Amino acid sequence: MKLNLYDEISTLKSVILGNAYTLGNKPKINQTYDPSSIIHLKKGTYPLKKDLINELELYKKTLENNEIEVLSLDNVKDCNQIYARDIGFVIDDFFFVSNILPLRENEIIGLNTILKKIDKTKIVRLPSDSHIEGGDVILDNEYVFIGYYNKTDYKNQITARTNYKAVKFIENFFPSKKIKAFELKKSINNPKNNALHLDCCFQPVGKSLAVVCKNGFINKSDYDWIINKYGKNNILNINSEEMSLMMCNFLSIAPNKVISDSRFKKVNNWLANKGIETIEIDLREISKQGGLFRCTTLPLIRK
Repeated sequence: MKLNLYDEISTLKSVILGNAYTLGNKPKINQTYDPSSIIHLKKGTYPLKKDLINELELYKKTLENNEIEVLSLDNVKDCNQIYARDIGFVIDDFFFVSNILPLRENEIIGLNTILKKIDKTKIVRLPSDSHIEGGDVILDNEYVFIGYYNKTDYKNQITARTNYKAVKFIENFFPSKKIKAFELKKSINNPKNNALHLDCCFQPVGKSLAVVCKNGFINKSDYDWIINKYGKNNILNINSEEMSLMMCNFLSIAPNKVISDSRFKKVNNWLANKGIETIEIDLREISKQGGLFRCTTLPLIRK
């Protein structure tokens, strides 16, 4: 398999989709790692396995109906394998295996069969002290955008998934690319103050558009940089509550086509007005664990 990924919007040809078949028992609060899951556990609205399976099957059919090859992870018993984006990512023709939270290490096993199809010289494993997850990596041709957290409480902040050492690793690995890092807000208690990954508060779309939440960034200068790059008239701003609902987390499958949640009328209408076709499906149960369309997919090839 020859990988090919340089941006977020070119025509998607091959993707890994997460699955919910291997879920174990409903977690206890101390076994979770995002604020949305905690809230739904407390409210008694935590998603049921059958609903998660049904939503991912609908997503799979939608992808396949758009002539996209959908690959599956190897099943890992009693393991939440829904968020495939967390465990790896592709830049150009290299596959990077993520260094994820220790309590999620078994998820990496799900990649075994797929990795055997990839040239070994194109598989990259970061040093153990360089932590990163795929949701913090966004491609825009010569740019690689990376979300990270660098405060002194990093080790105790379970929603901090990418550190600055990983940023520097990617920077050194691709000396000809422009690496732009954004420091993100983190909270285990309040999803409105938590940008779990960069794709929860920022995503390019179309050829010159972006959806962004100003309150996801620690530094206002990072938000201003995005505005300057894409242009004020090409930006849709969403608020903290909309960020917590995952409104940034759609998936582009072509330059003028995205898959988005049917609940997100603000985003979908804006995209339509900009000439972007939106395929709307409902993944509300999946979103209760702090991820959505981009989080559940790991693109391998874009045309």
